[in-house]
Amino acid sequence: MIKLQLPLSEADVRSLKVGDEVSISGVMVTGRDAAHAWLVKEPRDEVKEILKGTIIYHCGPVVSEEDGEYSFVAAGPTTSIREEPYQADVMRDYEVRAVIGKGGMGDKTLAGLAESGGVYLHAIGGAASSIAQSVVKVCDVKMLEEFGVPEAMWVIEVKDFSAVVTMDSHGNSLHKKIRQESSDKAAQFIKAGL
Repeated sequence: MIKLQLPLSEADVRSLKVGDEVSISGVMVTGRDAAHAWLVKEPRDEVKEILKGTIIYHCGPVVSEEDGEYSFVAAGPTTSIREEPYQADVMRDYEVRAVIGKGGMGDKTLAGLAESGGVYLHAIGGAASSIAQSVVKVCDVKMLEEFGVPEAMWVIEVKDFSAVVTMDSHGNSLHKKIRQESSDKAAQFIKAGL
């Protein structure tokens, strides 16, 4: 298990390879469709320093509020491919070093990881309440009124958040490899008449 302390440098990220298991501690930000579209529409100086060197977690959390204090009840990953039109640009423009989600991303993001020095980290789907336990503090929230709870950008501090590198900055993608192998197997079955 590789321990990662946020913020990350480009060198930290370029040392990671597909298959590496990581444990993350520090401050990261959640972001889904609305947040990514908002970030690429025009430069958002108000979040530039927050995003620099950190991770965007594709997550629509369930959040509890008590006396003005927020806490995460559930924090499972959402499907990342929806952010494919935006992700490479967001990582480059805001110096984001990693993305966490599920299901992987496409060729545009893979090229962006190589260009900017980033990785895609796969989190465990179906473990939302367990993952929420690694969120030790909600530091801030951006665009809550505009986007609502699931789509807002939650600035969170995590401790020992576990994930696996499935796309790296060297052009490797476990998702792409599995899709290709599956396609090859299907073609073999069709050719054999199975």
